[in-house]
Amino acid sequence: MEYLVTQSEMKKYDNSTIEELKIPSVVLMERAALVTAAQLRKEKGNAKLRVLVVSGCGNNGGDGFAIGRLLMLEGCEVDFVLLGSRDKCSSETALQLEILEKYGYEPYDRIPGNEYDIVIDAIFGIGLSRNAEGIYKEAIDQINRTGAYICAVDIPSGIDAGTGKVLGNAVSADLTVSYGFYKLGELLYPGYEYCGKIVCGKMGIDEHSFLGDIPKWYTYASLEDVKLPVRKPNGNKGTFGKALVIAGSDNICGAALMTARSAFYTGVGMVRIVTSVKNRDTIQQSLPEAMLTVYDTDLWQDGSPNAAFEKSFIEALGWADIILIGPGIGVDAQAEWMLDQCIYNSGLPLIIDADGLNILAQKIRSNDFAFFNGKKDISGNMGINDTDNIKRKVILTPHMAEFARLYGCDTKEAADNITTYPKLLADRLKCTVVCKDARTVVASYDNAQCYLNVSGNSGMATAGSGDVLAGIITGLAAQGMAAHEAAAAGVYLHGRAGDMAAKECGVRSMMAGDITDQIKKLLNFEFHTEECSNRRF
Repeated sequence: MEYLVTQSEMKKYDNSTIEELKIPSVVLMERAALVTAAQLRKEKGNAKLRVLVVSGCGNNGGDGFAIGRLLMLEGCEVDFVLLGSRDKCSSETALQLEILEKYGYEPYDRIPGNEYDIVIDAIFGIGLSRNAEGIYKEAIDQINRTGAYICAVDIPSGIDAGTGKVLGNAVSADLTVSYGFYKLGELLYPGYEYCGKIVCGKMGIDEHSFLGDIPKWYTYASLEDVKLPVRKPNGNKGTFGKALVIAGSDNICGAALMTARSAFYTGVGMVRIVTSVKNRDTIQQSLPEAMLTVYDTDLWQDGSPNAAFEKSFIEALGWADIILIGPGIGVDAQAEWMLDQCIYNSGLPLIIDADGLNILAQKIRSNDFAFFNGKKDISGNMGINDTDNIKRKVILTPHMAEFARLYGCDTKEAADNITTYPKLLADRLKCTVVCKDARTVVASYDNAQCYLNVSGNSGMATAGSGDVLAGIITGLAAQGMAAHEAAAAGVYLHGRAGDMAAKECGVRSMMAGDITDQIKKLLNFEFHTEECSNRRF
């Protein structure tokens, strides 16, 4: 995995490296300059380049001055700019200015009107917490107008390192060299769009600097990061899990097909679909590998099924190892009855998606749920504070609007707080939450770390894509993966399959079925080929 750090975490690790591991800050600064200069040479070649370094007074500015000095010593023509008063510079940056003077260089106090091949943005770094104003805002605007290749030092100036939000305005970089670890705000939108190519520069701050305090966030950067369930060579279809997929309604069977097919492709041994009798012929023709339990809505009365279906439904619950409910089931009384059976009359691992989430949100709003009234809740506990009982594996997979309904806020507020609200909801409901967006977050009540997904593309914003994801997560969880690990791995694999589909079909033309079709190809690589193993973001 790759750790993602916030401002406060990075400052803590920086301090522990200096104070506890005894690596002087100026040494770290020089190493940061070395890896950045080397990356610029890798990107732009060894030609004699015209370079502008724009620095602030903090240590980020000192990094910039050191980078410019190294490029100058390699034959580049370098101009330096210091924004702000010299007497406000950090001790390390003041030292870098003294070194430059020894080489005969004096920084400008504003950006000159020359033409440059490269502009190095070293104004703020990760420390910015409010909008850039005055000379700093003007400098950011000027950098963006230069037309030069822009390299951001650690993070583009103007981007919040913890949230990815733009603080007023921000440098739009072609290359960002992030020091030590990737910053959370570099991978969240909209910050990601300002970073260009992101490279992590290993300059002396690493896992030794945690001193036992690991970052809250992580991501998967390659297929080798994902640890799939081991396939027993002597296993049978029951060995690899029996998934009950409750999906679809009258003449709506696409969701059931996509979830079940995705679960099969991910490795589950058996799938039983519960759906309307009107979908039977289509499902049997399209996916004969799946078993069927069907109901006839015409025979339901007052939201209750006839005795024959109730018996077959309870038998299906007893047959399964894991339950997925929600895709395409609707939100009527029949769907609510089935969800209630899954919540209150089963202790099996449970994944709730789509319409199931909307019913759940309605229950929460109407106080008809354990969090409010002490009924047996979806985690298997009696009341929210009861931790004596064994907790069941529960995964909720809402998109942003569904998440907002579950949490009790509007969609914009949910999106603005995607780094905090998923964990709060997971803790509240004692479950794992997969909050789906351009950057999907996985948070669990029993895991201090949160996962941020960076695979996938805009072509996946298409009907049925969420059903495919629900099926993948179901398939992984059915084979024994813990809830958090199954959710994180499922989201990553879903995104990678989407990337493969986009390559084959194009982001404008791909459909959810194209993602499903790529799952087999993706997993067939077995994590050994260069194409799969070496991909980074």
